[in-house]
Amino acid sequence: MIRVGIDVGGTHTDAVLVEQLSVCASVKTPTSADVTTGIAEALEQLLAQQPQRREQITAVVIGTTHFTNAVIERHGLTPVAAIRIGLPASRSLRPFVDWPPDLRDIVCGPIYEIKGGHEYDGRPIVELDEIGIRAAAQDIAARDISDVAIASVFSPLNNACERRAQHIVHEEHPRARITVSNELGRLGLLERENATLLNASIGPLARTTIQGFRDGLLQSGIDAPLYLTQNDGTVMQSDQAMRFPIFSFSSGPTNSMRGAAILSGVSDAIVIDVGGTTTDFGYLKDGFPRQANNVVEVGGVRTAFRMPDVVSIGLGGGSVVDLEQARVGPRSVGYELRSRAQIFGGAVLTASDLAVYTGQVELGDRRRIETLNPHSVLLTLEVIKQQLEEQVDRMKSDAGDVAVIAVGGGDFLVPANLAGVSDVIRVEHGGVANAVGAAIAQVSGEVDQVFSHLSRQEALTQATNLARQRAINAGANEQSLTVVDVEDLPVAYLPGDSRRVRVRVIGDAQ
Repeated sequence: MIRVGIDVGGTHTDAVLVEQLSVCASVKTPTSADVTTGIAEALEQLLAQQPQRREQITAVVIGTTHFTNAVIERHGLTPVAAIRIGLPASRSLRPFVDWPPDLRDIVCGPIYEIKGGHEYDGRPIVELDEIGIRAAAQDIAARDISDVAIASVFSPLNNACERRAQHIVHEEHPRARITVSNELGRLGLLERENATLLNASIGPLARTTIQGFRDGLLQSGIDAPLYLTQNDGTVMQSDQAMRFPIFSFSSGPTNSMRGAAILSGVSDAIVIDVGGTTTDFGYLKDGFPRQANNVVEVGGVRTAFRMPDVVSIGLGGGSVVDLEQARVGPRSVGYELRSRAQIFGGAVLTASDLAVYTGQVELGDRRRIETLNPHSVLLTLEVIKQQLEEQVDRMKSDAGDVAVIAVGGGDFLVPANLAGVSDVIRVEHGGVANAVGAAIAQVSGEVDQVFSHLSRQEALTQATNLARQRAINAGANEQSLTVVDVEDLPVAYLPGDSRRVRVRVIGDAQ
């Protein structure tokens, strides 16, 4: 099985050709503003190394930060019509209530609050107001709004209202692209609704971007299925990614963590991924990134859906350095490193210049920086070390020393000795670990919901079957599916022997 893995970052686009778990070829190219051109260029350079492999490629897997960046940078988003089902219980806090004003002004379309929803024990609050849903759908169509988000109170317990509302909206507005909250988030209404609204708002950008990826494959003459990476270390088919682009949030750091695990053979460690602009820290557990259990903010919006436990800081190989103040970043020259850094004849002092000065890496022309003050350089590098140690300490789960795997194009900034670290592991192809992680990713299906009026075994069986079906829908081979994670917690305040069950299965792509 030969796969191509691509990671499209803000500074570089990395691509690898992987057979089984061995890297056959790799390239690192500057990211372009034109998605199609950047992908095609990376593939052209990659296949130039192994031209005989072109016809043997079985899948192309792409990881991208485009959708996360769209929310953070406030571009490429579309207005969304919000339908909340929950009156009279959910009247006090309206949709978008806790959004940053600048983002709300872009995304907030018409808001419709409808009678319906369920109590925490699964009982209906009131009967669903189907007439109200139909009137809302007609108004949305009249306003020519295409993206709709539907959230109902306690829909992870009972999604009947969302399913019925989705059907009615499709009847009245066939062109509508609908996101329902029970397919994305967890119990908290506002956080789950926020995730649904964000997913709907980046839908058009996702379709355009993913079509650009497809066009890049066509230009390269590759006839293979396209997958996108998710933030749990697995992949989804491109059609599925168009529906749920929010699942790609933080997939870049996740790809690096999975790649680090494969390349090093270490399944439990902290991964430090140093790019051109940022450094990401994550915790590997059994070869997969540890998941965040709390509410996660994306672009200032509180959300509740699966996300890796990742911390990012403004430190990278292109970070701008102020020697007088011993300050590094957060500004970076990014993909312009090879034209603006002093070792390449530019005028900007960067973190890469300091690493070259002290012999940590060989890049550019060291003679261009020989006049730097050695004391100031060492002091600034100590600041970098302290930043790394502080974040490692935040990621640790106990007080003991932990192994660290250093990857990324700027991994030379990670010193060999760090406080609280037992060993700093460096790996071959670590500079493209993100693309390796994409290439070797499997397909997953996950369920995280509350089941009531069932025995424990019946709840586990239902959850497992649902997770398996979601994996199959995402492109997994049914025969290869394996259950990798099962949790069930009784919910004491709910009747009917209720329990929250989380089941995750993974399998190979078809």
